[in-house]
Amino acid sequence: MNTDLDSLQVSILSSGSSGNVAYIQTDQHQILLDAGLSGIKIRKLLKKIGRSIDDIDMLFISHEHSDHTQGVGVLARRCPKIKVFANQETWDSLPDSLGVIPANQQVVFPVGTIQAFGDITVQSFGVSHDAALEQCYVFKQGAKQFVLITDTGYISESIQHYIADSTAFALECNYDVEMLMNGPYPWPLKQRILCDTGHMSNEDEAEVLANVIGDDTKAVFLTHRSHHNNTKLVAHQTVSEILTDRGLNVDVDFNLYDTDICEPTKLIKL
Repeated sequence: MNTDLDSLQVSILSSGSSGNVAYIQTDQHQILLDAGLSGIKIRKLLKKIGRSIDDIDMLFISHEHSDHTQGVGVLARRCPKIKVFANQETWDSLPDSLGVIPANQQVVFPVGTIQAFGDITVQSFGVSHDAALEQCYVFKQGAKQFVLITDTGYISESIQHYIADSTAFALECNYDVEMLMNGPYPWPLKQRILCDTGHMSNEDEAEVLANVIGDDTKAVFLTHRSHHNNTKLVAHQTVSEILTDRGLNVDVDFNLYDTDICEPTKLIKL
């Protein structure tokens, strides 16, 4: 066993409006954060980074929307050693289409919980989204800390203060404002996306990142990109330009990674 607490690894397996799955590994655990694709697709994505679904032992759920939960039921039934963590409001709101999740695999993990699991500590915190009770997570091992925040209309100053100088961030850049406003969505849906319980734009993410990136930050993942209201190039250029304007050395002091719905990022040791 590694005793220097220096084994934290992450990969964003899939990220976008139609499916989201992240992978976190330590010496003692292999973890999924959300399971918004079919079990077969998740298995194939894990194989691409040299990992097996049979080794996953924990699954944390952010909220009940299908692009974060589609594969939860089948994974729990297929892999009985997986413990599934969510707050009670999320458990109560999971769609019936997921099927039965065995009771002995269900764990209630309330908002504001901090719990150690061997060589990793997990903390949950609430964010603003039109779900039953959305929560995001910080995964911490020693001095290393990975934060994934998605599906929120904004990130408060108190959360920014807490997550500042994390080793890696995965924050959503869901839409480009101009593309959204000029796009095909009906006005009520545009309003939903733009509001405080909706999603964050490329500019929103960049402004938050400018506040929280620190000397210890090594990696930033651009996540949850809309297929209709954003592109990989626009998101990357917008975030990179704003961070550079704020005096940050993009891809020098830290790396800026794009994510994709069909291809995992490389497995990165933090």
